[in-house]
Formats: sequence, structure tokens, C-alpha cells
Amino acid sequence: MFAVLKTGGKQYKVASGDVLRVEKLAADAGEKIQFNEVLMVGSTVGAPLVDGAAVQAEVIDQIKGEKTISFVKRRRKHSSKRTRGHRQQLTLVRITDILESGADKSGVKAAVGASSAPKAAAAAPAAKKAAPAAGADDLTTINGVGPAAAKKLNDAGITTFAQLAAVDAESFEGAKVKAEWVEQAKELAK
Repeated sequence: MFAVLKTGGKQYKVASGDVLRVEKLAADAGEKIQFNEVLMVGSTVGAPLVDGAAVQAEVIDQIKGEKTISFVKRRRKHSSKRTRGHRQQLTLVRITDILESGADKSGVKAAVGASSAPKAAAAAPAAKKAAPAAGADDLTTINGVGPAAAKKLNDAGITTFAQLAAVDAESFEGAKVKAEWVEQAKELAK
């Protein structure tokens, strides 16, 4: 049985026991990972993906690819030359199993690219910060109040339209408050 999986922007046709060099994944040597983006299993072609199918693999090692040389030379007098080399970060994996269904119940960690892992971890705390407190109004509905100004107002203790309507724009010390915001907040607080 074979499968076609997608990782790192590339597609690979794999069978059980194959060893692959793929774009760097956020996994250590010896870990079991699972590729959930399966495009084809045996002769079953999916719409974008085959539902419930996955390919499980074991990480063998984190390696670097062969060096590629980039050489640039400009013609004529006083020309310049530049030589640069690059070695791509790769992950060596051995395909252990191809699942046609039940991939979500396997309990194996999904394969995530190395550049995606820090972004996903940083996105979770950011989502918690962005959520307004219970009973708070969305201050960004006021013209001129963006996310940054709404955060400053929340830090100053203003979370509702009624609280903003009660503020004196000239004498308020907590954050910069415009008179137009106060007028709009009075309308919205009704």
C-alpha cells in the first residue's frame, strides 16, 4: 500500500518502511509523528485530502542537506563577484504505518514544520489577551478607536461605553481620550 502526503510545500509518494528527507519538522530524534495532509491512499483520491487518513513516521535525525552554491558576477570593469553557500535544514523520517481511517484517534503528535511551531505557541496567549472581559463592550466600534487604543483604554479601567461616556476628555489621565469618542460612547451606551 502507498500514500501521497504533503509536507513542507512538497508531495511525497511513500510506502511503509521508506526513509524520507523532508523540510525541518519540530520533533526530536526517536519521536513518532503523524502526517495528516494525505492526498491519496492506494487508489483512493481525496477531494483536497482523504478524510481520516494519515501517515505515521518515526524521526530518525535532524540533518542538513547538501551545500548549494550561489555565484553572482557582474561583467565589465570594476565588476563584483559574490559567492554564497546554503545548507537546508532537513528531517530524516522513516515511514512506519499508513492509516486509511481513524487518524484522529491514534494519539500520535501531528507533524508541524519548525517555523510554524513558535507561531502556534505564541498565537494561543495572544488570543487570550485579545478577548475582552465578560460584560465589556467592544470599544473598537467607536470611530477612531483601534485595537491599540482599545487596549490602552482597557488598561486604564475603561471597558464599557458607559464608563467612556462618563470620562472628561480634557482631564482624564489614564489614556488619551478624544471628545468625539466620549460623544459616540454616550450614543452607544443608551
